[in-house]
Amino acid sequence: MKTLIVLICLLLPSMAWAKLNVFACEPEWASLTQQLGGERVNVYSATTAQQDPHHVEARPSLIAKIRNADLVVCSGAELETGWLPLLLRRSGNPAVQTRQPGYFEAAMQVERLEIPKALDRSMGDVHGAGSPHVHLDPNRLHTIAAKLSQRLALIDEANAAAYQAQWQEFSQQWRRKISQWEQQAIKLSGKKVVVYHQDWVYLNHWLGIQRVATIEPRPGVPPSAADQKRLLEQLQTQPADAIVIAAYQNDKAARWLADKTGLPVIQLPYTVGGDEQSTDLTALMDRTVTLLNGIQR
Repeated sequence: MKTLIVLICLLLPSMAWAKLNVFACEPEWASLTQQLGGERVNVYSATTAQQDPHHVEARPSLIAKIRNADLVVCSGAELETGWLPLLLRRSGNPAVQTRQPGYFEAAMQVERLEIPKALDRSMGDVHGAGSPHVHLDPNRLHTIAAKLSQRLALIDEANAAAYQAQWQEFSQQWRRKISQWEQQAIKLSGKKVVVYHQDWVYLNHWLGIQRVATIEPRPGVPPSAADQKRLLEQLQTQPADAIVIAAYQNDKAARWLADKTGLPVIQLPYTVGGDEQSTDLTALMDRTVTLLNGIQR
């Protein structure tokens, strides 16, 4: 009996301090969850900033991670539709299946842009629920953070007060940074850019930047030589100020276009870890605004 009591006493501290295992589909959600959860969460990111989140191999190691997860945090809006459903099925983890508290889609917590009125296979990789790249609008990310904090508290009720305190601190700092970024980026309103993929919908909407052309002829479809020629002709009548690409994207087509037009190519980190400076979400937005401010009229 004494041995049992000693064993229970030894186990209680580890049980009380057991961390939530969080499986984040992308680095931005890993960073946000870590910031909101602090020492109470153990966060794993399934992808890096150098990977296209649309196309990820459903590796056995990812299945093992999601099998042991208490919470799955992903962009949603069909961004991970090519790999996440398979991971969820094979994990056998009922707590993190869709429509369970342990499953969280960030994009579905906010109003989404570019929801198509109709879908057709010829349109390419169009997301029926709207653009999923919501993390690049800091106002939407603030709303997502509030909802994610609530979800952490729901799953880990014993630490609900701590999550609330962490959220309050994040919210105050983040709102101050939004004001700072908007002041720094005031001259970006009205700028016109060519993008490789439609990653920048929310960033452009927030800053008042206009997308005049996309290098991909259709989402997810690499450009051919004929597509490049047509785009070059289009820019003669619809000029742009810069070409914007993400760190994970092949820059060959963008560099060719830049050579023909003289437009600068601005490579943005896109997510946490996209370059050496973008170590967390605040640094990511600092870096993004700084790089965009390099656009000359």
